[in-house]
Amino acid sequence: MKRFFSAALLALGLAATGLLTGCGYNDFQRLDESSKAAWSEVLNQYQRRADLVPNIVATVKGEAAFEQDTLTKVIEARSKATAMQVTPETLNNPEAFKKFQAAQGELGGALSRLMVVSENYPNLKANQAFADLRVQLEGTENRITVARNRYIQTVESYNVLARSFPSNLTAMVFSYAPKPNFAVQNEVQISAPPTVNFDKK
Repeated sequence: MKRFFSAALLALGLAATGLLTGCGYNDFQRLDESSKAAWSEVLNQYQRRADLVPNIVATVKGEAAFEQDTLTKVIEARSKATAMQVTPETLNNPEAFKKFQAAQGELGGALSRLMVVSENYPNLKANQAFADLRVQLEGTENRITVARNRYIQTVESYNVLARSFPSNLTAMVFSYAPKPNFAVQNEVQISAPPTVNFDKK
């Protein structure tokens, strides 16, 4: 009797494992971890960009006649972007995700504007330190685009699984809600690297 009970328990365990595997449970775990890893890389690249801003601002301040309004907007946008508390829960909170995305978009836009305006200042264009910072910024913006695209792809796979039958039943049972993704309306604008022109006029 004891042996029969053990065998029945084992069979039940195997059946449950097979059921969870067949209904997408393991895929949810894999894609959830992939999306978290991709998100961490997005944050890493955003932080890299934020870390460049003080050096860029310090270099630009050396140009006495530089547009103060443009510089102020960069400083304010960086402050706003870095002040936001980002936690793993942000990935599952569409409103928090949207606010974070907007703050990063604002910083990207302010930096792009600063780079465009700097073209009007020959001394800045000739400044090697500033030229090096521009190259670093452009590289970072490209890394942000790559990291964001990887995150978008992993979230898309996760969301398809969460909405498809029969894995959507698993999603309902275990509360695996679709994850928010980067908004389409400003995707091109905030993922494009700043315009960098090294040709001297």
